[in-house]
Amino acid sequence: MSPADMPRPRPASTGTRIAVWRAALGAQPAEFALPPEPRSIGSAAIGQAICRGEIQLGGRRRDLGGGTIWDLAPLPPRAEADRHGFAWLDDLAAAGTRQARGLARDWTAAWLTRFGSGRGPGWRADIAGRRLVRWVNHAGMLAAGSDPAAARRFRRALSAQALYLSRAWRRAPQGLPTFEAVCSLIQAGLALRDMESRIRPAVKALERLCRDQVGPAGELPGRNPEELLDLFSLLVWCATALEEAGLAAQPQHLGAIARIAPVLRALRHADGGLARFHGGGRGVEGRLDAALAGSRSRSPAAPGRAMGFARLARGRSTVIIDAAPPPSGPGPGLTGHASTLAFEMTVGRRPMVVNCGSGLSFGADWELAARAAPAHSVLVPDGEGQQAFRTVRRNWSMLVRGPRDVRCDPAPHRGPAALDASHDGYAARLGLIHHRSLDLGDEGLVLHGEDRLVPVAGAAPGLRGLQGAGFTIRFHLHPDVTLQPGEDGLSATLLLKSGEVWQFRHASPARLSLDPSVYLEKTRPQPTPTRQIVLDASASGATTTIRWSLSRVTQAAPGARDLYRDDMSIT
Repeated sequence: MSPADMPRPRPASTGTRIAVWRAALGAQPAEFALPPEPRSIGSAAIGQAICRGEIQLGGRRRDLGGGTIWDLAPLPPRAEADRHGFAWLDDLAAAGTRQARGLARDWTAAWLTRFGSGRGPGWRADIAGRRLVRWVNHAGMLAAGSDPAAARRFRRALSAQALYLSRAWRRAPQGLPTFEAVCSLIQAGLALRDMESRIRPAVKALERLCRDQVGPAGELPGRNPEELLDLFSLLVWCATALEEAGLAAQPQHLGAIARIAPVLRALRHADGGLARFHGGGRGVEGRLDAALAGSRSRSPAAPGRAMGFARLARGRSTVIIDAAPPPSGPGPGLTGHASTLAFEMTVGRRPMVVNCGSGLSFGADWELAARAAPAHSVLVPDGEGQQAFRTVRRNWSMLVRGPRDVRCDPAPHRGPAALDASHDGYAARLGLIHHRSLDLGDEGLVLHGEDRLVPVAGAAPGLRGLQGAGFTIRFHLHPDVTLQPGEDGLSATLLLKSGEVWQFRHASPARLSLDPSVYLEKTRPQPTPTRQIVLDASASGATTTIRWSLSRVTQAAPGARDLYRDDMSIT
């Protein structure tokens, strides 16, 4: 389930407050059966920003103004879910400073005072689950330095939250939220004494969820790589916790882990980050490594199309292309992007060609703009931007004009890392089929590309695409890439932080321009300006072909080590 499809986290009802009261009535201060070990990974840079009084909630940066996170006025639903879900504890723990640890303890104690009796919007089952697992993960940090009375109060709240969730998890929204609630209950049941009776029902529930909601090829309906990593991390955490407690994970649980691992490997770029499609970001650094290591899966990257994406890899370069129709339906269709045949390219530790990313962390306007086709590295006919979306509820839009027939086949006759893909997304309105061929050659040092617009056989002559409609091909670049124009008007030079120099060149009647773009990543506090290469051309009545290439012209200095770290600073 997408965030858009979740119910609003409303103020707790009378029934919820009674359920919380009943749980608290039977709760004793929690004692740990096993020493808590943090499993979730946060961002030290985000934690440092929080210490400076800035926090991202619901896609907007909030200024705490010297107060606590709970002093902010009532927030929109997504922001309240972020606030009460306590994922910010991961970031404060990653920062690791005395100030960060103090904020974590103080804000948790303040939450108990204000909302611990069942008040506020933080009692939806999945939100309570996120909070509970963070409390368990970081119990050592939260208890350290507290006076005995405060520590006892926190441990009793831990027990009460676990008892409440054992009765409330069935009310979590379908999809990842249900997994969050059930996995949190399992981890709490294993970590805390006198919770053994809660484990078996939750383990059985998790087995059913893995059977019913993880696809046979390890895919999710929303096709969001980062969401798949979120689910994978939860499943691996639970399997590890069960094993450490001397219990066995169920076959469907282990089967889901085995199916997802090769998919994530296929969606991973050369720098270790995830491909950024359909609302997903590159992921917190180290999280994918930790999850794959914990899974003990040795399966290689999934062959062919993994969750609808195709991967080309040679040498130190990777190319990942969206080679399937966008997500559809009342849930996934609310977050899917118009990104079919868009690609990203990474060279070693340097992302080079990217998509703009997810605007979900930056508000509704950015969210919709980032979902439109022009925000991706792909061919886009003029007028095919946000018109492909229809508003279905406040601040949420459904992608209603997208391809249905998407094809992608390897092209071994051209080399070991080549493919031919096509989609019919413009056939009905323009009478055109978009074909894209990619060939990653010379041990990853050159990418040859060809985009073609082919008239549909028998299409009505009056269709706009057959009358010289304009189109653009966009290549959005990572902010760390320095872009310089070529002298011939047919090329551009790309300088990477590693010291490598690449050249973009095209052979076509298209006009090349270097335009502003934007890079969206939730680990950054705001949209980051960057550049894009744009080819403008017009379709002819016959097939229109644009050929282009990206090739390395200068390698890094001999002996130079690429130590610069990107996507890690919050300013």
